[in-house]
Amino acid sequence: MFYAIVVTLAWVIWHLVFAIKVVGRENLPKDGRGFVLAPNHISAIDPVFVVIARFWGRRMLVMAKEELMHVNPFITWFFNHVGVFGVERGKGDTATIDGVIQKVREGQGLLIFPEGTRSKTGEPGRLKSGAFVVASAAGADMVPCRIIYSRGQMKLFSRVRVCFGKPIPAAELDLGEVRSAAKLRQNKQLLLDAWEQLYQENKFQ
Repeated sequence: MFYAIVVTLAWVIWHLVFAIKVVGRENLPKDGRGFVLAPNHISAIDPVFVVIARFWGRRMLVMAKEELMHVNPFITWFFNHVGVFGVERGKGDTATIDGVIQKVREGQGLLIFPEGTRSKTGEPGRLKSGAFVVASAAGADMVPCRIIYSRGQMKLFSRVRVCFGKPIPAAELDLGEVRSAAKLRQNKQLLLDAWEQLYQENKFQ
């Protein structure tokens, strides 16, 4: 209940400051299965846009860099109440990842930014492996998400489009027992292609 109140409050505040349009919300799973939601990453407040764009449903887990947990007091408060947890880059935390995989198997959604850091140009950067390893290990679909800002970068009073694409099926993301590097590259390309399609279909003119 409190989660719904927090998200609703953020939705109201964000819509006062930004002109937000959501595309493809129907592509988000509604059958209780876990999933991995994979957006591109431009701004420190991208997680807020994605969470309020989804708006309804069970609280997701949101994996973010530890530094994003301390952007400002409101963002910190919001993150602490909507399932965001910080991870320090460069420190392998297998226990945390194993716990996340188990929760996704049990039906919880995970929001993770595959680039692992914000793009300085607005163009997708090099993808890390984490999102794909979690999706494969959990047997979960991956939902591509493209965040598009009217000015290329996040600016106050920007127009923002949060676009959800058709899920990439779990069967296509399975890395197998040996986690083939070639298959991992293929999976990354699937997501990059989905992001590019979402951008071309929804970019600002």
